[in-house]
Amino acid sequence: MKNNFPQGVWPVMLTPFTTDGQVDYKALEELVEWYIKEKVSGLFAVCQSSEMFYLSLEERIKITKTIVKVADKRVPVIASGHISESFEDQVAELNAMAKTGAEAIILITNRLAKENEDDTVWLNNCKKLLDKIDFDLPLGFYECPYPYKRLLSEENLKWCASSGRFFFIKDTCCDIDMIKKRLKIIKGSNLKLYNANTTTLLESLRSGAAGFSGVMANFHPNLYVRLCEEFNTKEAEEISDALTIASLIERQWYPVNAKYHLSSIEGLSIKTTCRVKDDKYMTDTFKQEVHDLDRMLKHNFGKYFK
Repeated sequence: MKNNFPQGVWPVMLTPFTTDGQVDYKALEELVEWYIKEKVSGLFAVCQSSEMFYLSLEERIKITKTIVKVADKRVPVIASGHISESFEDQVAELNAMAKTGAEAIILITNRLAKENEDDTVWLNNCKKLLDKIDFDLPLGFYECPYPYKRLLSEENLKWCASSGRFFFIKDTCCDIDMIKKRLKIIKGSNLKLYNANTTTLLESLRSGAAGFSGVMANFHPNLYVRLCEEFNTKEAEEISDALTIASLIERQWYPVNAKYHLSSIEGLSIKTTCRVKDDKYMTDTFKQEVHDLDRMLKHNFGKYFK
């Protein structure tokens, strides 16, 4: 197997819901088209931003199939949905997700060992799981912060890179020194690192990271695309500085505020309804922050919004 996943921006996709809490597949199709219009490199479906821990397996499968169908090979689609506690359930859900047409299935690192278990347990569980998954299925890792963040150790990352089965890691360590060490470990392997953290993104790109896969691609993916394409320019530093400050909005009732941005500013039919958070707490102040942020970025980098 060879890594053909493109470098660049891979949004962690949102899941649109109707006002009564059902998956809104029409709005989902519209959302896929918006990401592609913004020139992202790929789509990461059924992840934490998708509220995957609040989706049934049936919903996770249907959502992924819908995204794959709409994307229609214009961009690659990868998916997770790997949320179960028991080993047997994990095997079942991963093999079910493998039949959706996604080009890779992403394992959640905190599913492979409990928080108090060491890295040896993690690696043994990983090997057991791989034995139950089609060898030809491309895989990846996501260091999902929920229910706890499990960062890959250097030794386990070395093993995963040497196995040849892993192609994608959504890195959430938020530590540039650790990222640089990881990039050295995976150099020459199939594994590519996509940084989820805006603050360290520019330096990580200059050190060999493949791109960005974070929540802020649900607000202004076009600027992240520009940053990933022209990271050695002086303007990239200006974009990076602005996006670092902008990324603080993640703390202001995400993912509700991202859905608000898409509906009120981008004009999509997506509603602010979420399962993970109640949108009634999306205050007028939070809404104003979304508009102020958008206005600031367009004022400074308006040529990229035309």
